[in-house]
Amino acid sequence: MVDRKKIPYFKLIPLLIIAFILHKVIDKVDIFLFINNNLLSILSPFIWAFAIAYFLNPLMRTIEKKFKLSRGWTILIIYLLVIGIVTIFITIISPSIANNIGELIKNLPWYFEQTEIWITEQITNFQLVDRYGITPYLDENFDRLIGRVSTYVNDILTAAVSQAINLTSTFFKIILSTIISIYFLKDKEKFIRGSKKIVYAFFNKERANDLIAFGVELDKLFSQFIIGKFIDSCIIGVICFVGLLIIKAPYVLLLSLIVGITNMIPYFGPFIGAVPAVIITLFVSPIKALWVLVFMILLQQFDGLYLGPKILGDKVGLSPFWIILAIIIGGGIFGVVGMFLGVPIMAVIKAVFERYINKKLKSQNIKL
Repeated sequence: MVDRKKIPYFKLIPLLIIAFILHKVIDKVDIFLFINNNLLSILSPFIWAFAIAYFLNPLMRTIEKKFKLSRGWTILIIYLLVIGIVTIFITIISPSIANNIGELIKNLPWYFEQTEIWITEQITNFQLVDRYGITPYLDENFDRLIGRVSTYVNDILTAAVSQAINLTSTFFKIILSTIISIYFLKDKEKFIRGSKKIVYAFFNKERANDLIAFGVELDKLFSQFIIGKFIDSCIIGVICFVGLLIIKAPYVLLLSLIVGITNMIPYFGPFIGAVPAVIITLFVSPIKALWVLVFMILLQQFDGLYLGPKILGDKVGLSPFWIILAIIIGGGIFGVVGMFLGVPIMAVIKAVFERYINKKLKSQNIKL
């Protein structure tokens, strides 16, 4: 038997192996990323299936508990409901949104022309009182600014249409994911039992119990936050639709959808959704844009002070400082998805850290 004490630097061997592997990975990073992307592409139906099943699981539990139905009948009811909602969206809502986007793209040149006329008038008026020679500079850079803004807006709208086409092209993948999600829900207990067996096989009983309890806590946090925020955003989207109809704002369905989706992002979401609504309405009528702005502010206050706390409560247990930090970091790394998922992930990190601190304090018999 090898005596580790007699071999110098024996403890450095694992570190050297890890360094060698990292060197090979970095050296062949293109191949590694290609394999990784291919693997994600292959597994994407299963990832989406898990997400669909995870989202529908609370509804399944509620129906089973309230109506005492079997698992098969519950799944049938849920997916008939999902198919009905998707059918309504595809046949009624989706064409209207496409028409709104088409009209917006068609009217963009006219909107920019009106903006150019207005700004030119303001520059002309400013010339009458300009004492410092700022007007020539503004006049010189105005066309360049309008051109850039026009390019950016066209790029955004083109990207939106492109994404819609991509979603249509992945229709069969969505169907496959939905079918797989049925089996996730049907055999949910088997998957949970198998996961527990793996945990108990690799860890001692005390550590396994802690990991399982922590997993249950995380599941509760994620499911309540995601589903609660989804319900909250749907209600806000519907209220926004009704309010914009009353105001007679343009592109009501498109703007309501934007507000509902961006509302999923805590704190910043309502402001992000309000900006396009106000700007687009401003091109049509400044008075209507003012009413839209007032309505959006009232809607945000209603959501922040009443509806959000009523539905979500304090699901994540984070102060505003940590929520804003989570959104900024998540958005900076993963974009819009990171802005939404950053909050529950930060809550998970906080929960892990608090468990570790409490365990350390308990082992030292310190009470604070």
